Amino acid sequence: MSLFKQLLLAICLFLVIAFSGSFMVSLESSRSQYVNQLRSHAQDAATALALSLTPNIDDPAMVELMVSSIFDSGYYSSIKVIDLDSNAVLVERHAEPDTGGVPGWFIQLIGLEPAGGDALVSRGWQQAARVEVISHPMFALAKLWQSALGSLGWLLLCGAVSAVLGALLLRRQLRPLDYMVAQSHAIARREFLSLPELPRTPELRRVVQAMNQMVEKLKALFTEQAERSEKLRAESYQDSLTGLANRRYFEMQLNARVSNLEEARSGYLLLLRVQDLAGLNARLGGQRTDQLLQAVGEQLLRTCANYPETNDLITRSRGGEFAVLAPGMVHDEAIQLAQALEGTLQSLHETGASDVDPVACIGLAPFSPGDAPQGLLKLADEALARAESQPAPGWVCLEQGAADQAADSHHVWHTRLDQALGQGQFELFFQPVVDARAPERVLHYKVISRLHDEVGEALAAGRFLPWLERFGWMPRLDLLVLEKVLKHLHGHGEALALNLSAATLADPKALQRIYDLLGQHSALGPRLTFEIGEEQLPEQSVLELLTRRLRTLGFSLALQRFGGRFSMIGNLAHLGLAYLKIDGGYIRNIDQERHKRLFIEAIQRAAHSIDLPLIAERVETEGELKVLRDMGVQGIQGQLVGGPAPWR
Repeated sequence: MSLFKQLLLAICLFLVIAFSGSFMVSLESSRSQYVNQLRSHAQDAATALALSLTPNIDDPAMVELMVSSIFDSGYYSSIKVIDLDSNAVLVERHAEPDTGGVPGWFIQLIGLEPAGGDALVSRGWQQAARVEVISHPMFALAKLWQSALGSLGWLLLCGAVSAVLGALLLRRQLRPLDYMVAQSHAIARREFLSLPELPRTPELRRVVQAMNQMVEKLKALFTEQAERSEKLRAESYQDSLTGLANRRYFEMQLNARVSNLEEARSGYLLLLRVQDLAGLNARLGGQRTDQLLQAVGEQLLRTCANYPETNDLITRSRGGEFAVLAPGMVHDEAIQLAQALEGTLQSLHETGASDVDPVACIGLAPFSPGDAPQGLLKLADEALARAESQPAPGWVCLEQGAADQAADSHHVWHTRLDQALGQGQFELFFQPVVDARAPERVLHYKVISRLHDEVGEALAAGRFLPWLERFGWMPRLDLLVLEKVLKHLHGHGEALALNLSAATLADPKALQRIYDLLGQHSALGPRLTFEIGEEQLPEQSVLELLTRRLRTLGFSLALQRFGGRFSMIGNLAHLGLAYLKIDGGYIRNIDQERHKRLFIEAIQRAAHSIDLPLIAERVETEGELKVLRDMGVQGIQGQLVGGPAPWR
């Protein structure tokens, strides 16, 4: 029972006890008073009747008339006139007065007995008769009953008023307790809430102050861990001069985005080199050369912002060399990017961003899923060398075999994907995510979509997702897969995780259709978690609204491919995420590369401070698993524990 109900019940019980005690004391006092009044009433009646009968004791008719007159004028049970010589009853009147609506149980409860009185009738100097009068208590009982009803009515009125006022007062006084409960629940959801207005009650004020102090301490600890982790990430993976990613991060992402057959997409690698950097440094000085490199980095960021495929994969690899990795980019877009960069770099001096116009060369090389990263770098270096050897340095794009993807024409993919979406030809594959310490225990299954080619082979998502994104059909795929997943969940009791694309999150109509579907299957909420890629996160307000809406429907949200934007974890802390999946690029060879281990340990500390589970993606070796297990990572996903496969 809640404290509010207990206090309210205590108030009501106190009123009942107070009324009962007051009524019993009043009843006993009234009972004694009525007994005395009844005895006095009977004695006065007997004395008056005896005096009236003294001159008429020998007249039987007059005696009977006087007795009847007295009996009819009051509340009497009986009146008798008894002859003293013969002890015979000369006149007697007896009656049982009406109860007057007084219930029998009340009469028995009060126990008010009749009271009597007597007097002698004289004949001269001789005693002739005795008058006996017994008063009936019904009049007193009726008064007591009316008094009890009045007291009960007053109690009910006072009780109702007290209950209403008490409830309002208690609700107001106990509101800080409700907020502290909300604070506790918020901490469980990785949120940090403080009560700004302290209660006036001293006891509650101290409790609220202590709770606020604890929340602020937890928030400070988490912020400190997040800042330390972000600082470590910047030191390990960020170029200190330009603010771009460094070569270590570039190589890590190159291995993750190119060699992975499962998730990799075909695309292009762009290398940009500022020529004669040593000569510029000698002519301009180190400071102005650094400013030039910073200006080149800013122009690179500004130009690549028009190409979402590049995401955050823009790096300064070394010296005056920059690299842009663009998964999902097609040939025409790569050419446009090279031309745009060539134009912007030539205008650095004109815009005042640099004192000189740097001579920069650009090399482009395509890649396909499964290509060797070192082979791709060699091809890009060759393209860069050819660009430098031209009479007028510019850009060169080399094509290796079928990597041109010209055969994958726009029209063919448009027709094929439209038909597949219309007929629901996508198949669900499932990849297990297991407990790091007990790999036999499956935490959930990651849902992955597949599309069969002409010979019946299942195509990896990296083959068709870029085309769906270009056609604006990702919401169609998300809705189709969600319908299949909801239907699939009715056939077993396992938990699943499903990805939502950025295009769906930006489409209000598609989101509403998803909410409608989930509202019809809210019972499945504990077994279905939605995942969003770190690079696909919407604005904070949109993300908070999405989280609240999913939580209302009974479903949860998680973040995958996390690590490149660790500074945003402070904004994610209060969203109540189900878990974080660490980007596989930080996991690969973690047992051999110490900088990755230090970074993941920092993430683990920050996540542990807010009780946020961590899951490692793309775990492929026993060495990686051992390191992750020692660091306390809760779950693992990757080829080591199972690849995507149809449901069995």
